[in-house]
Amino acid sequence: MSVRPYRDIYRRKSRQIFVGNVPVGGDAPITVQSMTNTLTSDARATIKQILELEEAGIDIVRVSCPDEESTAALAEIVRAVNVPVVADIHFHYKRAIESAKAGAACLRINPGNIGSAARVREVVQAAKDYGCSMRIGVNAGSLEKHLLEKYGEPCPDAMVESALDHARILEDNDFTNFKISVKASDVFLAVAAYQGLADACDYPLHLGITEAGSLRAGTVKSAIGMGSLLWAGIGDTIRVSLSADPVEEVKAGFEMLKTLGLRHRGVRIISCPSCARQAFQVIKTVEVLEERLAHISTPMSLSIIGCVVNGPGEARETDIGLTGGGQGNHMVYLSGVADHKIDDAGIIDHIVRLVEQRAADIDAQALDTAPAL
Repeated sequence: MSVRPYRDIYRRKSRQIFVGNVPVGGDAPITVQSMTNTLTSDARATIKQILELEEAGIDIVRVSCPDEESTAALAEIVRAVNVPVVADIHFHYKRAIESAKAGAACLRINPGNIGSAARVREVVQAAKDYGCSMRIGVNAGSLEKHLLEKYGEPCPDAMVESALDHARILEDNDFTNFKISVKASDVFLAVAAYQGLADACDYPLHLGITEAGSLRAGTVKSAIGMGSLLWAGIGDTIRVSLSADPVEEVKAGFEMLKTLGLRHRGVRIISCPSCARQAFQVIKTVEVLEERLAHISTPMSLSIIGCVVNGPGEARETDIGLTGGGQGNHMVYLSGVADHKIDDAGIIDHIVRLVEQRAADIDAQALDTAPAL
């Protein structure tokens, strides 16, 4: 029995594939993806952006390959980065073959728009020859004409049928090394489609609410849709689609997974909204701490509470806690225990030092307990 059964999430049983050296599905951690918005043909700009995404913690990155200039640059990009690169392919089967040869770890395709059965076979053969996995990407905005005629509009059944039809195309070519997505900008449609697909197959699922919108609106929309699916145990890899810096997509993705206890990376800050009881400027303090602690990848928790109403209780549950005490008399908690008091001056520098030291201690302990190779 779990100590807190109300927090348990039972993940859907899916088969496992690999995107480069990153496992997706099975019992592997749920991975966080994003997509570059540079011109892929501009290798230098694309590499720079991917390295920024790596610093944010990305597991897998996708780049669009619409033309020969893009696939020509792909080999240089793949060599220069440390995460697997997915080549996003639409319509032209030759771009998929070129991307596989260039070192793409995965090909994001829609088998139905690649062309004839012979062309699909060529793409599959290239994936086999160069060790690529694939993602079947179904989108409500580009469903096949015959499905729109059959169902009258994009709907969950149409999206699931499209996905399974495309899966069959790859299966008929003796290829099962793929994951599937059924994205829509409508949260209700996307969630229902993923629920139906999860019941219909055991392939790994790539979650996303497509074209979700701006940083704030898109994050909220994605959290509602993807969060409900993840809570239900559905999803093996995720991308938060935002009209914003791709780094923000990675941050939002990890926050979703951290909130649900599905991934643990970096400092999880618990903070109050502040009110007239606050004994220091909570909002500004948290804003600066988020920026100053962004480099910490070690999983840990920090509570920043402005007064003694909830501060001690929250501090008992976090690695480090700060509770406002008034007149420069703020209590710092370490591992849930009241440890020392500090005044207003230097709150942020003091907390940063404590977090960095705690992270170093956690990392050192992990090394000490790691099994010898």
